Amino acid sequence: MKLLILEYATASGIKDPSINIEGRAMLQGLLEDFNSKDTSFLISNKSFPLDKGNCQPKTIYADVDQWLKENLSYYDACLPIAPEEDFILYRLTRTIEEQGLKVIGSLSPGVLTCSDKWETYQAIKNVAPLIRTERIFFDDMGGNSNQIEDFFIHEKQKVIKPSDGVSCSGVQIINSESSLMRAAGKIRENNTSPFFLIQDYMEGDCCSVSLLTDGQEAMPISLNLQKININNSIVNYNGGKTPLEHPLIDEAFSVAKKSVESIKGLHGYVGVDLILGEEVYLVEINSRITTPYIALRKIVNFNLGRAIFDAAQGILPSSVQLDGEAHFSKGTLEMDLTVIR
Repeated sequence: MKLLILEYATASGIKDPSINIEGRAMLQGLLEDFNSKDTSFLISNKSFPLDKGNCQPKTIYADVDQWLKENLSYYDACLPIAPEEDFILYRLTRTIEEQGLKVIGSLSPGVLTCSDKWETYQAIKNVAPLIRTERIFFDDMGGNSNQIEDFFIHEKQKVIKPSDGVSCSGVQIINSESSLMRAAGKIRENNTSPFFLIQDYMEGDCCSVSLLTDGQEAMPISLNLQKININNSIVNYNGGKTPLEHPLIDEAFSVAKKSVESIKGLHGYVGVDLILGEEVYLVEINSRITTPYIALRKIVNFNLGRAIFDAAQGILPSSVQLDGEAHFSKGTLEMDLTVIR
């Protein structure tokens, strides 16, 4: 089977290190897991070269979408990694499906649901414990003063975020109506969605669960710590470690598993973000390979890339064992990874 790997940042030639570093690391891991002449990958002529092994680079000089429309027919399957914002991952997934290829990952219905956090919450509100959340349309803010005031009655600290952000993009901590207005203005400048979300601020450990799913059953692989820092009320993601031992690990696995299994179209690797405080709270679901993949592939007892491929065919691993602990963080030009056995 001829496989094409599409990692959006490297295929597009994005230079911003905050976006490019994680994408390059995930792509490099996949090239090592799929070290075959039957595997090709897209890379922009503006991107730095990678260690391709036996995989075949396909250098592109223009628009990714146009290249796909002209060349996808040469392949049997495509594994996409792309941001949910502006529905980029959904658009690429639809293109792959329309060209008749096997998607090694989530199908478009699942991607669409998870590309909008509000739609995700509606899909799992009877399945998972959620943080109190309100959706506020930018154009209605002047007439929603009571709604906003009510949100600040009991708790002063709140979280404001775009509905389609990734990797803490646009997430800010606010404590007043005036700080809300400023934060909402920043989100509106950088996002096309007509609304944003405001949530209660929850104390606890920021974590994620990595899972494999065949579209019916979801198998948790690991609980991962997320290294989050807050600078001038702006939330930033800088990496993490896996696995994380935690008193709420069983509940975290249960919440993640039930949530993934309840959304139609999720396949392959899925990441579920959680806050573990007095209880487990679900934050969002990522319908794609996430950054902990680069660490997990070093300590899990099977080839993780191949397991993602198999899950898309309906086959899950018989068991999961992790050997050691892996720490990962954003460096200046690349992801730093340390494995402790």
